[in-house]
Amino acid sequence: MMALAEAAKAPNAAYQVALIASDKPDAAGLAWARTNGIATFAQSPKGMPKADYEAMIDAALREAGVESIALAGYMRLLSDDFVARWRDRIVNIHPSLLPKYKGLDTHARAIDAGDTVAGCSVHIVTEELDAGEVLGQAEVPILPGDTPDRLAERVLAAEHRLYPQVLADFVAR
Repeated sequence: MMALAEAAKAPNAAYQVALIASDKPDAAGLAWARTNGIATFAQSPKGMPKADYEAMIDAALREAGVESIALAGYMRLLSDDFVARWRDRIVNIHPSLLPKYKGLDTHARAIDAGDTVAGCSVHIVTEELDAGEVLGQAEVPILPGDTPDRLAERVLAAEHRLYPQVLADFVAR
C-alpha cells in the first residue's frame, strides 16, 4: 500500500490515491496514510453482516471519488455482489506466479514443490479466487535452503516494484 501511495506522488503519476481503507482500525498503514495527508476509512467487520460491511466500504469509496480499487494485504474474500459492482476495476497483488498457488501458503507450496522460481502477480479481481486476468508478474529465484519467510521477504520487495507500475498501466488503459 505504501509503495502504491509513494508512487502516486511522482509528478507525472498515472493515478492518485483517494482513500486507504482497512478492516483493521489499528493498522499501521492507516496512521502512515493520515501522516501523509491521505484520507482513510477503517471499520472492523466483526459482528456485522458481510453485505452491510461491504455497503459501508462501497459508500466510502464512492464518496472519495474512487474509480479503481487496488487491494494490498486485504485478506478477506469480497462477495460476488461487491465484485460485480466494481467489475474490471479491482486489482490485487498475489504472492505467486499465477495460475500457480492460488490462495494461502504460496511460498511454502512453491518450495515444497521443488520450484526454482517463485514471484508475484497483479491480477484483476473476479468472483473466482485469484483467477482474473494477470496484468503483470515478477519472478524471484528460490534459493537453496530457502524458508517460506526468507522467500516472502524477497517476493515482497518484488511486489513493491511491480505493483505501482502495473497499477499505472491498468488505470491508463
